[in-house]
Amino acid sequence: MKKITLTLSAAALALGIGGAGVAMADQHGGKGNADANGDGVVSLQEMKAKSDERFARMDANSDGVLNAEDRTAKRAERFAAADTNNDGELSQAEMTTAREARNEERAARRAERQARRFERLDTDNSGGVSEAEMAAGREARQEARGERRGGGERAGRGGRRGGDRMMRMLRQADTNGDQAVSRAEFDNAIEERFASMDADNSGTITAEERQAAREARRAERQERRQERNGSR
Repeated sequence: MKKITLTLSAAALALGIGGAGVAMADQHGGKGNADANGDGVVSLQEMKAKSDERFARMDANSDGVLNAEDRTAKRAERFAAADTNNDGELSQAEMTTAREARNEERAARRAERQARRFERLDTDNSGGVSEAEMAAGREARQEARGERRGGGERAGRGGRRGGDRMMRMLRQADTNGDQAVSRAEFDNAIEERFASMDADNSGTITAEERQAAREARRAERQERRQERNGSR
């Protein structure tokens, strides 16, 4: 059950890219940005395109379903990549090479995150960050941390957040309760999430609608906290 739960958490992250990609449309680009044409709004097509990329990466065995088998396939892929002489075993040298490659990938991702953070801080695009921009960035991070804590989410390694919200999304997407997310379930979940944010049914999600969705989630978290406190 633990193995399946971990897999479903990963599936929930894949589902979450729909909402996360929309939220990141306010940022200056980056792989998570769903606003592909940079017009300041996110269409359903853009949201699906970004979500499709994540689904494809998670669906390791390309069977159109996110489930425990994808974790097995991912492990097999990593082993095969590390087993450079294809003898079915990993030597110490191969393990060292694989570890160094992982470290290089992490360093590259870290550098990319730092570059995106700099771009967000440099709001006037001057190529430098002023004291006022630094202060504004700190305030934004503190506000974001406060919202996560208020909603019962935890910040983990690499900026990954706790699974409460993602697992709720997963349970909603897994409509037949088989502990897996099919492509049809995935697409339906993305469309429902988009529709819930597209308040005026215009076919796009604006910055104002994103803000309204954030406020609605904040109110929902507050209501859940009150319900929990009242049941104690």
